[in-house]
Amino acid sequence: MNYPPRDTAKIGVLVPFTNTNLEPDLMLMCPPGCTLHFQRLGGYDVDEVPGSEQMAGLGASDISHDLRMISGVRPDVVLYGCTSATLTHGPAFDEDLAKRIQTGSGARSITAAGALIAALKALGITRVGFSSPYLGEVIKQAMSFLSDNGVDTVACADVGRELGNYGQGELTPDEVYDLALQAAHPEAQAIVLSCTDMRSVEAITRIEAALDKPVVTSNQAMMFALMRALDLPRHDDLPGRLFDCLST
Repeated sequence: MNYPPRDTAKIGVLVPFTNTNLEPDLMLMCPPGCTLHFQRLGGYDVDEVPGSEQMAGLGASDISHDLRMISGVRPDVVLYGCTSATLTHGPAFDEDLAKRIQTGSGARSITAAGALIAALKALGITRVGFSSPYLGEVIKQAMSFLSDNGVDTVACADVGRELGNYGQGELTPDEVYDLALQAAHPEAQAIVLSCTDMRSVEAITRIEAALDKPVVTSNQAMMFALMRALDLPRHDDLPGRLFDCLST
Protein backbone atom coordinates (compact mmCIF):
# COMPACT_ATOMS: atom_id res chain seq x y z
CA MET A 1 0.00 0.00 0.00
CA ASN A 2 1.22 3.49 -0.83
CA TYR A 3 0.84 5.96 2.00
CA PRO A 4 0.72 9.74 1.42
CA PRO A 5 3.71 11.67 2.77
CA ARG A 6 3.52 13.62 6.02
CA ASP A 7 6.80 15.46 5.72
CA THR A 8 5.88 18.93 4.43
CA ALA A 9 4.83 20.76 7.61
CA LYS A 10 3.13 20.30 10.97
CA ILE A 11 0.40 22.86 11.61
CA GLY A 12 -0.59 23.56 15.21
CA VAL A 13 -3.99 25.14 15.81
CA LEU A 14 -5.33 26.79 18.96
CA VAL A 15 -9.13 26.58 18.76
CA PRO A 16 -11.88 27.68 21.21
CA PHE A 17 -13.35 24.61 22.86
CA THR A 18 -16.91 25.12 21.55
CA ASN A 19 -15.80 25.76 17.95
CA THR A 20 -16.98 22.97 15.63
CA ASN A 21 -16.06 24.34 12.19
CA LEU A 22 -12.44 25.48 12.24
CA GLU A 23 -11.10 21.93 12.31
CA PRO A 24 -13.18 20.57 9.39
CA ASP A 25 -12.50 23.73 7.36
CA LEU A 26 -8.75 23.36 7.78
CA MET A 27 -8.97 19.67 6.97
CA LEU A 28 -10.75 20.52 3.72
CA MET A 29 -7.99 22.94 2.73
CA CYS A 30 -4.96 21.20 4.21
CA PRO A 31 -2.00 21.16 1.79
CA PRO A 32 -0.64 17.77 0.68
CA GLY A 33 2.01 16.41 3.03
CA CYS A 34 0.92 18.65 5.93
CA THR A 35 -0.61 17.48 9.20
CA LEU A 36 -2.97 19.34 11.53
CA HIS A 37 -2.69 19.25 15.32
CA PHE A 38 -5.32 20.93 17.53
CA GLN A 39 -5.27 22.25 21.08
CA ARG A 40 -8.62 23.46 22.40
CA LEU A 41 -8.77 26.72 24.37
CA GLY A 42 -10.87 27.58 27.41
CA GLY A 43 -11.02 31.03 28.95
CA TYR A 44 -14.73 31.77 28.43
CA ASP A 45 -18.16 30.71 29.70
CA VAL A 46 -20.01 28.44 27.26
CA ASP A 47 -23.37 29.61 28.64
CA GLU A 48 -22.76 33.30 28.00
CA VAL A 49 -23.54 35.03 24.71
CA PRO A 50 -20.12 35.72 23.10
CA GLY A 51 -20.14 39.50 23.30
CA SER A 52 -17.25 41.94 23.39
CA GLU A 53 -16.35 41.36 27.05
CA GLN A 54 -16.27 37.58 26.71
CA MET A 55 -14.23 37.63 23.50
CA ALA A 56 -11.77 40.14 24.90
CA GLY A 57 -11.44 37.91 27.96
CA LEU A 58 -10.62 34.94 25.76
CA GLY A 59 -7.94 36.92 23.94
CA ALA A 60 -6.38 38.01 27.25
CA SER A 61 -6.57 34.59 28.91
CA ASP A 62 -3.45 32.67 29.92
CA ILE A 63 -2.52 30.24 27.12
CA SER A 64 0.87 29.18 28.48
CA HIS A 65 -0.38 25.63 29.13
CA ASP A 66 -1.86 25.42 25.64
CA LEU A 67 1.42 26.54 24.10
CA ARG A 68 3.30 23.87 26.04
CA MET A 69 0.87 21.26 24.76
CA ILE A 70 0.99 22.31 21.11
CA SER A 71 4.76 22.68 21.17
CA GLY A 72 4.93 18.95 21.84
CA VAL A 73 4.33 18.22 18.14
CA ARG A 74 7.17 20.59 17.16
CA PRO A 75 4.93 22.60 14.81
CA ASP A 76 6.20 24.67 11.91
CA VAL A 77 3.28 27.10 12.24
CA VAL A 78 0.76 27.76 15.02
CA LEU A 79 -2.61 29.29 14.12
CA TYR A 80 -4.62 31.23 16.70
CA GLY A 81 -8.14 30.28 15.65
CA CYS A 82 -10.42 32.99 17.03
CA THR A 83 -10.87 36.26 15.14
CA SER A 84 -12.88 38.27 17.65
CA ALA A 85 -10.65 37.37 20.61
CA THR A 86 -7.92 39.68 19.31
CA LEU A 87 -9.71 42.22 17.13
CA THR A 88 -11.64 43.32 20.24
CA HIS A 89 -8.29 44.51 21.62
CA GLY A 90 -6.94 46.13 18.44
CA PRO A 91 -3.99 45.62 16.05
CA ALA A 92 -1.20 46.12 18.61
CA PHE A 93 -2.60 43.39 20.87
CA ASP A 94 -3.06 41.06 17.91
CA GLU A 95 0.56 41.53 16.83
CA ASP A 96 1.83 41.09 20.39
CA LEU A 97 -0.14 37.86 20.86
CA ALA A 98 1.34 36.47 17.66
CA LYS A 99 4.82 37.22 18.99
CA ARG A 100 4.02 35.57 22.34
CA ILE A 101 2.71 32.47 20.60
CA GLN A 102 5.86 32.29 18.50
CA THR A 103 8.03 32.58 21.60
CA GLY A 104 6.00 30.03 23.54
CA SER A 105 5.73 27.46 20.75
CA GLY A 106 8.97 27.92 18.84
CA ALA A 107 6.96 28.16 15.60
CA ARG A 108 5.80 30.85 13.23
CA SER A 109 2.51 32.28 14.43
CA ILE A 110 -0.57 33.47 12.55
CA THR A 111 -3.72 34.91 14.13
CA ALA A 112 -7.12 34.81 12.45
CA ALA A 113 -7.55 38.58 12.66
CA GLY A 114 -4.05 39.25 11.36
CA ALA A 115 -4.60 36.77 8.53
CA LEU A 116 -7.72 38.64 7.39
CA ILE A 117 -5.68 41.82 7.04
CA ALA A 118 -2.83 40.03 5.26
CA ALA A 119 -5.31 38.49 2.81
CA LEU A 120 -6.95 41.82 2.01
CA LYS A 121 -3.54 43.41 1.47
CA ALA A 122 -2.50 40.58 -0.83
CA LEU A 123 -5.61 41.26 -2.92
CA GLY A 124 -5.08 45.03 -2.83
CA ILE A 125 -8.45 45.57 -1.11
CA THR A 126 -9.20 48.80 0.78
CA ARG A 127 -13.04 48.77 0.84
CA VAL A 128 -15.14 45.82 1.97
CA GLY A 129 -18.59 44.60 2.79
CA PHE A 130 -18.45 42.93 6.22
CA SER A 131 -20.60 40.04 7.46
CA SER A 132 -20.41 38.10 10.70
CA PRO A 133 -22.51 36.47 13.43
CA TYR A 134 -21.08 38.88 16.03
CA LEU A 135 -23.03 41.08 18.40
CA GLY A 136 -23.18 44.83 17.82
CA GLU A 137 -20.20 45.97 19.90
CA VAL A 138 -17.92 43.30 18.46
CA ILE A 139 -18.91 44.36 14.94
CA LYS A 140 -17.97 47.95 15.77
CA GLN A 141 -14.61 46.75 17.07
CA ALA A 142 -14.11 44.62 13.96
CA MET A 143 -14.73 47.60 11.68
CA SER A 144 -12.34 49.67 13.80
CA PHE A 145 -9.71 46.92 13.52
CA LEU A 146 -10.07 46.94 9.73
CA SER A 147 -9.95 50.74 9.63
CA ASP A 148 -6.78 50.83 11.75
CA ASN A 149 -5.25 48.58 9.09
CA GLY A 150 -6.30 50.77 6.17
CA VAL A 151 -9.53 48.96 5.21
CA ASP A 152 -12.87 50.81 5.15
CA THR A 153 -16.18 49.01 5.71
CA VAL A 154 -18.76 50.35 3.24
CA ALA A 155 -21.53 47.89 4.14
CA CYS A 156 -22.16 45.64 7.14
CA ALA A 157 -24.54 42.77 7.87
CA ASP A 158 -25.19 40.55 10.88
CA VAL A 159 -27.64 37.75 11.58
CA GLY A 160 -30.07 40.04 13.39
CA ARG A 161 -30.33 37.96 16.55
CA GLU A 162 -28.20 36.87 19.48
CA LEU A 163 -26.33 33.63 18.90
CA GLY A 164 -24.73 31.63 21.68
CA ASN A 165 -21.36 29.94 21.48
CA TYR A 166 -22.90 27.03 19.60
CA GLY A 167 -25.32 29.11 17.53
CA GLN A 168 -22.59 30.65 15.39
CA GLY A 169 -21.38 27.24 14.33
CA GLU A 170 -24.90 26.05 13.56
CA LEU A 171 -25.46 28.56 10.75
CA THR A 172 -25.71 26.68 7.45
CA PRO A 173 -23.68 27.53 4.35
CA ASP A 174 -26.94 28.75 2.76
CA GLU A 175 -27.45 31.15 5.68
CA VAL A 176 -23.85 32.32 5.33
CA TYR A 177 -24.45 32.92 1.61
CA ASP A 178 -27.51 35.06 2.37
CA LEU A 179 -25.57 36.95 5.05
CA ALA A 180 -22.77 37.71 2.62
CA LEU A 181 -25.15 39.07 -0.01
CA GLN A 182 -26.61 41.44 2.58
CA ALA A 183 -23.18 43.10 2.80
CA ALA A 184 -22.85 43.54 -0.96
CA HIS A 185 -22.31 47.17 -1.99
CA PRO A 186 -21.19 48.73 -5.30
CA GLU A 187 -18.16 50.29 -3.61
CA ALA A 188 -17.11 47.10 -1.81
CA GLN A 189 -14.14 45.48 -3.55
CA ALA A 190 -14.53 42.27 -1.54
CA ILE A 191 -16.71 40.58 1.08
CA VAL A 192 -15.24 39.70 4.47
CA LEU A 193 -16.83 36.86 6.45
CA SER A 194 -15.37 37.04 9.93
CA CYS A 195 -15.64 34.17 12.43
CA THR A 196 -13.70 30.92 12.59
CA ASP A 197 -16.82 29.01 13.69
CA MET A 198 -19.02 30.09 10.77
CA ARG A 199 -19.36 27.75 7.78
CA SER A 200 -18.04 30.34 5.34
CA VAL A 201 -15.47 28.25 3.46
CA GLU A 202 -18.19 26.10 1.92
CA ALA A 203 -19.98 29.19 0.60
CA ILE A 204 -17.01 31.06 -0.91
CA THR A 205 -17.29 29.79 -4.48
CA ARG A 206 -21.02 30.42 -4.66
CA ILE A 207 -20.73 33.95 -3.22
CA GLU A 208 -17.92 34.89 -5.59
CA ALA A 209 -19.96 33.63 -8.54
CA ALA A 210 -22.97 35.69 -7.46
CA LEU A 211 -21.12 38.93 -6.75
CA ASP A 212 -18.08 38.67 -9.03
CA LYS A 213 -15.90 39.83 -6.13
CA PRO A 214 -13.34 38.11 -3.91
CA VAL A 215 -14.51 36.65 -0.62
CA VAL A 216 -12.17 36.51 2.38
CA THR A 217 -13.05 34.38 5.39
CA SER A 218 -11.22 33.87 8.68
CA ASN A 219 -10.31 30.21 8.11
CA GLN A 220 -9.49 30.65 4.42
CA ALA A 221 -7.26 33.62 5.27
CA MET A 222 -5.34 31.62 7.87
CA MET A 223 -4.73 28.84 5.36
CA PHE A 224 -3.56 31.40 2.80
CA ALA A 225 -1.21 33.02 5.33
CA LEU A 226 0.39 29.74 6.42
CA MET A 227 0.83 28.55 2.83
CA ARG A 228 2.49 31.81 1.91
CA ALA A 229 4.68 31.69 5.04
CA LEU A 230 5.84 28.18 4.14
CA ASP A 231 6.02 28.91 0.39
CA LEU A 232 3.59 26.10 -0.44
CA PRO A 233 2.02 25.94 -3.92
CA ARG A 234 -1.68 26.11 -4.63
CA HIS A 235 -3.60 22.81 -4.75
CA ASP A 236 -7.09 21.84 -5.91
CA ASP A 237 -8.96 22.09 -2.60
CA LEU A 238 -8.55 25.83 -2.01
CA PRO A 239 -11.70 27.93 -2.53
CA GLY A 240 -11.67 31.53 -3.67
CA ARG A 241 -9.76 34.10 -5.67
CA LEU A 242 -7.49 34.78 -2.70
CA PHE A 243 -5.46 31.70 -3.52
CA ASP A 244 -4.70 33.08 -6.98
CA CYS A 245 -2.12 35.14 -5.10
CA LEU A 246 -0.13 31.98 -4.37
CA SER A 247 2.45 30.57 -6.73
CA THR A 248 1.43 27.50 -8.70
